[in-house]
Amino acid sequence: MKSPVVKRSIVVAGHKTSVSLEEAFWNGMKEISSLRNMTLSELVGEIDSNRQQGNLSSAIRLFVLDYFRTRAMPAAAPDAPRPQA
Repeated sequence: MKSPVVKRSIVVAGHKTSVSLEEAFWNGMKEISSLRNMTLSELVGEIDSNRQQGNLSSAIRLFVLDYFRTRAMPAAAPDAPRPQA
């Protein structure tokens, strides 16, 4: 059975490194970098420089998850009823 994790080499801040991610995360990264008009390497470099801890693959997964989760949330409408406490 083929592993869903794909290992790829990428240059981050001038250094070649390998990152193992599922294909869905690679596709998400490509979409985000395209929308931001930046290369995949630039996006990974940004994620790498902003991560607090953990490995790069985990930081990328969390970044992609957060990006799409944030986009999926509807903006709070000013006239929307507020839940009662």
